Amino acid sequence: MNSSTKPAPGARGPAPHGMQDLTQGPIGKTLIIFALPVLGSNILQSLNGSANAIWVSHVLGEAALTATVNANNIFFLMLGAVFGMTMAANLLISQSVGGKDLAMVKRVVGSATTFFFILSLTVGVAGFLLTPSILRVMNTPPDATRDAITYLRVIFVAMPFMYFFSFVMMAQRGAGDSRTPFWFSVCATSMDVILNPMLITGFGPFPRLGIAGSATATLISQTVTLTVMLIHLYRSDSVLILKRQDWRLFWPEFAIIRTLVVKGFPMALQMLVISGAAVIMIRFVNAYGSQTAAGYGAAIQLWTYIQMPAMALGAAVSSMAAQNVGAGRMDRVSEVARKGVMIAALMTAIPVALIYLVEPWVLLLFLPAGSASIPIAIHINAFVLWGFIPFGMAFILNGIIRATGSVWPPLIGLLISMWFVRVPFAHYLEPHLGQDAVWWSFPLGSIMSLVLAAGYYRFGGWRKARLMAGIPRGAAPDTGMATPAVAEETEAVEEAAHVTIPAKAPAE
Repeated sequence: MNSSTKPAPGARGPAPHGMQDLTQGPIGKTLIIFALPVLGSNILQSLNGSANAIWVSHVLGEAALTATVNANNIFFLMLGAVFGMTMAANLLISQSVGGKDLAMVKRVVGSATTFFFILSLTVGVAGFLLTPSILRVMNTPPDATRDAITYLRVIFVAMPFMYFFSFVMMAQRGAGDSRTPFWFSVCATSMDVILNPMLITGFGPFPRLGIAGSATATLISQTVTLTVMLIHLYRSDSVLILKRQDWRLFWPEFAIIRTLVVKGFPMALQMLVISGAAVIMIRFVNAYGSQTAAGYGAAIQLWTYIQMPAMALGAAVSSMAAQNVGAGRMDRVSEVARKGVMIAALMTAIPVALIYLVEPWVLLLFLPAGSASIPIAIHINAFVLWGFIPFGMAFILNGIIRATGSVWPPLIGLLISMWFVRVPFAHYLEPHLGQDAVWWSFPLGSIMSLVLAAGYYRFGGWRKARLMAGIPRGAAPDTGMATPAVAEETEAVEEAAHVTIPAKAPAE
């Protein structure tokens, strides 16, 4: 490269296609703009789940709804097994984008793609084979067990496609693009919503599959949308796509895989801690019969919407914080945390208040009119809904802490709040408080999550953590598969893009 055209150190030129610089501009406005498409994707996914629940409950009955609730708890438990690794890949991509290291972005994408392909197949096969045993451990009601096995096994067949769909979505957000994943979420959800009733009821030329139709609709919609999304990214020349000259990067680098596992494992455990606690809680609920379980399942549908704003903001603050860490802008990271917590509290409180106002009518979407499960669901929400406000605030703080690579403290905090507060409270006080001990345990666990997250954010050493410390910088290791032209191109990209990450944030 001619020295006259070489960018000045630290210069911020236009971002390549599919990337957005989150290290500049107003923080609050950028957070909201980035979070809105993520929120839209979450809403669409939740609407999809709600539509499925509506069709299952109204066409197949309350026992079938109980089956999907039990099966979905297992599904989310298995999804948690890979979530941490996708989040680690997201953060690696974000920090590389923040440091303008485009070659590292492609290296992470190549190694992560191979890793997730193998992992998703392993989880899908294991889950399919172990489905009956898992449902027995959950104490699934006998009248719902057969449907739960049928539903869950189709979901496990879809698992590899769902895992890779999640990875590609997270990778795009790590690169600063939250809009493209949103539009493909629209496609996936629309297809699922259309196919769901047709495959359940056998409408027109479609076969009548019953509860398996609901899961099959998910399988088809995820697979087709993933294929179209990859084609779109390839044709738009996204930085996340590896073309023929980059195929050598699919050979996994040990340092990147090690980072995905070492940093992703604690984050995966966080999801497993949450999902595992949910499985234990539903065991408590199942002991009170199908009506209580159906009321709990309907309440969970509403809880999903309550959590969506904080989850969308969590994705936004993680990507923004990680990019600023990569650029050495720790001053902006602190401001992202402050504004993120404030916005999360407000955006969680608003839907909580709205649901309390319209709850009896909303529950009719998930339960038949006159169902004995409706007053049970209303009673549950009186205890649980408001507790999502502190949980949402904790979610933001933990996202900031993880963005630097400090992944164990959030896990320990969740472990304490879920397994040393929520589950023991429900277990030991149930003989005295009855079902109310189970419902009270939710907000108490959420409050403990916030206390622990805020304490570590204020006094912990997360600011000194380094996510990419073990990964060698510069060109990818030579596998002997690159042509001289490819090696020369890679060197030129790195010369133009590489920025040294300072240990401390520069003063403004």
